[in-house]
Amino acid sequence: MTTQTSQKTQVTQATQAAASGTATAAAAAAVPGAAHRHGPRLSWAKLAPEVYQAMLALDAAATQGLDPTLVELVKIRASQLNHCAFCIDKHIKDARQAGETEQRIYLLDAWEEATGFYSPEEQAALALTEAVTLLTEGFVPDAVYDRAAALFGPAELARLLALITTINAWNRFGVSTRMTPGRA
Repeated sequence: MTTQTSQKTQVTQATQAAASGTATAAAAAAVPGAAHRHGPRLSWAKLAPEVYQAMLALDAAATQGLDPTLVELVKIRASQLNHCAFCIDKHIKDARQAGETEQRIYLLDAWEEATGFYSPEEQAALALTEAVTLLTEGFVPDAVYDRAAALFGPAELARLLALITTINAWNRFGVSTRMTPGRA
């Protein structure tokens, strides 16, 4: 049997096993060319309920005193940057409930090009969200921080930073455990 035929057989077997639920996503993905089966890995909230409760408390504390629409825009934008499908889905639904418009939700990924749709405070919060979320690209630039500090009081700015940090933590739980969108 040729190497190419052997690989095709392995891919077919791994794909069939993954579809039937008899193989893990990691096993299916380990075979070159195999489809990635994107499903939940574990229910971290059930396995670590004290951590989940602490996250809920942190989330609630971080959002106190902040505009609910701004909160959801920040959560959606960080989730987009972190590729957390579960959180994007959840927070778009929450944004709609908070009165956010479809157009502003659709344009959020390109908010810098659609500045006329977002207030100066929202633009500053989104810039800060991107800088804090993408720390691997460098530090939070002084200009980004100063822009937010000029528009938010010290307590609001502290909560905004806590909000950004919290949604990034939620995103990491969601992405690493492969939480399924549409279940929130």
